[in-house]
Amino acid sequence: MERLIEYLKKNGIPFAENKKASEFTTFRIGGGCFTVYPASVSELTGTVGCCVENGIGYTVIGCGSNVLFPDEGYGGAVIMTQSVNGVRAEGELIYACAGAPLHTVCRAAYGAGLSGAEFAYGIPGSLGGAVFMNAGAYGGEMKDIVGSVTAYIPSTGEIRTFSADECGFSYRHSAFEDNGAIILSAVLSLRRAERDEIKALMDDLIGRRKTKQPLNYPSAGSTFKRYPGRYTGQMIEEAGLKGYAVGGAQVSEKHAGFIINKGGATCKDVLTLIDHIKNVIREREGIDIECEVRLIR
Repeated sequence: MERLIEYLKKNGIPFAENKKASEFTTFRIGGGCFTVYPASVSELTGTVGCCVENGIGYTVIGCGSNVLFPDEGYGGAVIMTQSVNGVRAEGELIYACAGAPLHTVCRAAYGAGLSGAEFAYGIPGSLGGAVFMNAGAYGGEMKDIVGSVTAYIPSTGEIRTFSADECGFSYRHSAFEDNGAIILSAVLSLRRAERDEIKALMDDLIGRRKTKQPLNYPSAGSTFKRYPGRYTGQMIEEAGLKGYAVGGAQVSEKHAGFIINKGGATCKDVLTLIDHIKNVIREREGIDIECEVRLIR
């Protein structure tokens, strides 16, 4: 880590040596981490390159949603993209950097009179994270609007642009989960619409979220992927697990598809609860449900 610290100091890139993951994740869980805050694409790629060159483990995150860090912390570098967040509209396209929050991207689209991204309004994540996992809601997915993605290849130091087809999108998955490339930005292809119509849809979807989801508690978002032909949250509710808790982690009483941090939840609490839910569903339904939240090790 000393060589990384030397690099960061030399290039004026901010960092913190023991920032708790509970301070920068939406789950509010996790121990101390070495966190880095690049302010540009060159600082981001340079930091990743330094980690690779010196054999330092790293993970790149945006808004800290959909992730769970260990109670003992993370031994590598956590590279935060929150300051690499430019967004602009041009014609029927939105150009957005990886760290841009989805609500910022959606508002930019609305301001430009562009429709197609409304489904993402209210998803608590960054543009990069949303592309990485092909985030979706209310019948829409990132694959529906992504035209291309620019990413950094750590193994070669190359920056290249991936077409939509090369992104390998499938349900809550993209090629970037497998190929190790670091998403830097994306171009979203939208369509013209009346701003009043766009706003009405955004307002409707955010209203549904507030009504149905436990937004008043820390969580990583939806905990499990949808099982083909089934609603996973409904199966969990039918199994009588609403409100079931392990330590400070609880199956939301408002929406069984969410595990929430009721207060003082640990990573171990969440993982134990996830395993219990999966075992119960396996015994009742004869199927295996898959966790959507990424455990950072």
